[in-house]
Amino acid sequence: MLNIRIIAVGSIKDKYFTDAIAEYTKRLQKYCKLEIVQIKESNPKQECEQIRTKLKGHIILMDIKGTQISSEILANQFEKIAQSSSQITFIIGGSDGVGKYLDEYVDDKISFGAITLPHQLFRVILVEQIYRAFTIIGGEKYHK
Repeated sequence: MLNIRIIAVGSIKDKYFTDAIAEYTKRLQKYCKLEIVQIKESNPKQECEQIRTKLKGHIILMDIKGTQISSEILANQFEKIAQSSSQITFIIGGSDGVGKYLDEYVDDKISFGAITLPHQLFRVILVEQIYRAFTIIGGEKYHK
């Protein structure tokens, strides 16, 4: 079973976002162990220093300039990573990004598109896409 960690700068303030994350976290229990680590907002260098202490396994930076991938490609990446590691860590940087401070620690940079989303909403989308990837792997009805 994969261990998935999401390291995110900032906290979730709106109940509807926390409810959505809680729902997908509950659904994910049969596929993986999901852990969400929140980093206090500050300047990018300090945020990255905190992030570096939490990195484990295969590191994926969510970056608008990263390689755009589909849900199916994310599922394929999970299967490939699982062959060599039991841990995947996703990083969602702060509003100023993580820039050069984490480049040497990152295995992949991926993007879900060129649009800008609020960080709270993006966290919901990432958790949903992780769930979707597992349903694709399992050939389940959720993904269409």
